[in-house]
Amino acid sequence: MTTILAFLLYSSVLLLAELTRESIELSQRVCEKPSEQVCPTCGSEHLIKNGSVHNCKPKYQCKTCGRQFVVNLTKTTVSQEIKQLIDRLLLERISLRGIARVTQVSWSWLQDYVNRKLARTPRQVKVSERPLGKLVIECDEMWSFVNSKKDEVYIWLAINRDSRKIVGCFVGDRTRKSARKLWADLPEVYQQCAIAYPDFWQAYKTVIPHKHHRAVGKETGLTNHIERLNNTFRQRVSRLVRSSLSFSKKLHNHIGAIWYFIHGYNAELDRF
Repeated sequence: MTTILAFLLYSSVLLLAELTRESIELSQRVCEKPSEQVCPTCGSEHLIKNGSVHNCKPKYQCKTCGRQFVVNLTKTTVSQEIKQLIDRLLLERISLRGIARVTQVSWSWLQDYVNRKLARTPRQVKVSERPLGKLVIECDEMWSFVNSKKDEVYIWLAINRDSRKIVGCFVGDRTRKSARKLWADLPEVYQQCAIAYPDFWQAYKTVIPHKHHRAVGKETGLTNHIERLNNTFRQRVSRLVRSSLSFSKKLHNHIGAIWYFIHGYNAELDRF
């Protein structure tokens, strides 16, 4: 008899604890409902919780119109220090979502900020004065993709062998037309005076003037610097990693990101 009473007492305690837990969870769910209790678009009260935003505030969705919103949303201004940090992080192999997590900014704001910055990035290298000594450039093209690996995009590059600076770039296909665009993108002093060392790709031979053209193989070591630069691009720009989830979905953003890195790369060489 004593055992039965003890068992019944123990069961009652467990049941009371379970009811208490469910009551607490119910009160929490009630507290989590938006204070206005209505959708700001259609005024419906049929709302459900739908995750949270970057600062952990709960996000709600209206089942009537599908609107997603945050109650008592507080807009904060991103400081200039955070923007400068983002500018530096864009030069490293970090995805945009990774940058958003590090800097504690919203994904949508960061995407808009990056889009505007890439759109304003100059698409040409400026040479203020004629470099000293003999001008020698190395040329090569590097494969990349936009949106799908079926959409091949080639990055044509030319660097000054002595300074290692990038002096020309064009993003397009792998035809003679793109090679001509690369040559046209070079500063005028390089078009007139530089000796160019590309590989044996036929497009170079038909575009670069004969007196400037010196086709060589990789075994000669005369294109080592441009080949090393290709590796630097793939190590520093996440969009160019072959097995990457950070690939570009739009061509103009792809081109902007490449030129943004080029200007940052040349600026680094100026500091050393």
